[in-house]
Amino acid sequence: MLDALRRASAGRITAVIPYYGYARADRKPAPRVAITAKLVANLITEAGANRVITIDLHAAQIQGFFDIPLDHLYARPVVLDYIKGRNFENTVVVSPDVGSVERARSFAKRLDMGLVIIDKRRPRPNEAVVYNIIGDVKGKTCFIFDDLVDTAGTLAQVAHSIKEHGAAKIIAAATHGVLSRDAVDKIDKSPIEELILTDTIPVNASKSAKIKVVSVAALLAEAIKRNHMGESISELFK
Repeated sequence: MLDALRRASAGRITAVIPYYGYARADRKPAPRVAITAKLVANLITEAGANRVITIDLHAAQIQGFFDIPLDHLYARPVVLDYIKGRNFENTVVVSPDVGSVERARSFAKRLDMGLVIIDKRRPRPNEAVVYNIIGDVKGKTCFIFDDLVDTAGTLAQVAHSIKEHGAAKIIAAATHGVLSRDAVDKIDKSPIEELILTDTIPVNASKSAKIKVVSVAALLAEAIKRNHMGESISELFK
């Protein structure tokens, strides 16, 4: 599509990519492994994109993989609006791993909640083991925030662990619902009472009564409009 538009003499081409594929392939975890997040960035640029709009990259530094302007949007306002519309008491935000602390802290600050951190290890790809829970979850309503849910192994493992440590209620939220393999089954069997996902990836919410989908359409539309008019996009998140 980008190549076709470029060859048709488009004045400017903006690639709107709600979910940036291969975002987790952002480094070399072993010898002779491709850094595919960088490769895809090169492909998009070479194909003719002048600008990219995306939502919740797996790691913020992926913005540096692009040699063209990139607008990094956050689904946080959409999720926060949904949560703030309900009454929860004795709450705490749970970071599912150390790498997600910054994201969890931003939610905790805006919701005026405490923060709990999970010390997690991955002995193998798509397999997580919880070693320590840093903070108190006993008798609390716990919110787990992450950027994506793939096989749901980490999410289910964290939910089971904090439930064993006395969590009263568990609600999870993620921007991208990849939901591969038996992810929905893991969610249904976990102590998670509700999983909030956005529609950056089409999600069939009828697969599970626990899944709630909120739309980022208005957020994307506003970003596209501001981009076209030359207005500030960072103002969206203040």
